[in-house]
Amino acid sequence: MILIDGKKISLQLQSEIAQEVKDMIAKGNKQPHLAAILVGDDPASQTYVGSKVKACENVGFKSTLVTFEAYVSEQKLLAKIEELNNDDDIDGYIVQLPLPRHISEQKIIEAIKPSKDVDGFHPINVGRLVLNLPTYVSATPFGIVQLLERYNIPTDGKHCVVIGRSHIVGSPMSILMAKNTNLGNCTVTLCHSHTQNLKEHTLNADIIIAAIGKPNFVTADMVKEGAVIIDVGINRVDDVTKKSGFKLVGDVQFDEVSKKAGYITPVPGGVGPMTIASLLKNTLIAAKKEF
Repeated sequence: MILIDGKKISLQLQSEIAQEVKDMIAKGNKQPHLAAILVGDDPASQTYVGSKVKACENVGFKSTLVTFEAYVSEQKLLAKIEELNNDDDIDGYIVQLPLPRHISEQKIIEAIKPSKDVDGFHPINVGRLVLNLPTYVSATPFGIVQLLERYNIPTDGKHCVVIGRSHIVGSPMSILMAKNTNLGNCTVTLCHSHTQNLKEHTLNADIIIAAIGKPNFVTADMVKEGAVIIDVGINRVDDVTKKSGFKLVGDVQFDEVSKKAGYITPVPGGVGPMTIASLLKNTLIAAKKEF
């Protein structure tokens, strides 16, 4: 079994981005600029956005953090989005999700200028992904593709089972794995909460990408020997031995599944670190105006 080290690959990717930024600035180009909008005081969102700001510093990006109270009106948030759309110094920006219930997430996403949508959530960018046109790929699927590529994991002709159909991970992941590209060309089965006989599908899978949001959902009896296991889940479960009272586990029962897997990502330290690195890569693409 080979452990896929997302933290190591994330640092490699950030180092490559930092070098590109130095080269850009040396040639007289402007410093890439990523902005983030944070609404409310959700601790997880604050931590995540803080990590993004720190990562920007590490690679030489300029960053701007825009914060609003949780009670901000939808109209005021849309006005700020329009302002960022028209700010030529900002190459890309994100609106940290989830948003308070009184704000329509879809309306906010659709208001973002597609060329600055480095999260890859805008319907235009999703459509470009489906049509195999150059676009921003949402950060988690982009990070998974990077892991498969950098570990030289073959995908051509393989059977890939994606568990979970969210628009953030599962759906774009199924599209990427089926693409007629060097990293792709899989036969893809997209499974979800209504899939019957799920175990029959997973036992035939060469690659399993678990993104269903249920702790330890994928068990050893669902996996064939030598399968590649990509665990996207980050779930809190009670653990009295921890000071915090909980521990993080994935959607895969790691201890048992790792005994059968050919490759597997841990939680934490697998897919998670790649998400921010991929967001930085998308911002660099935006700054270079590659499409």
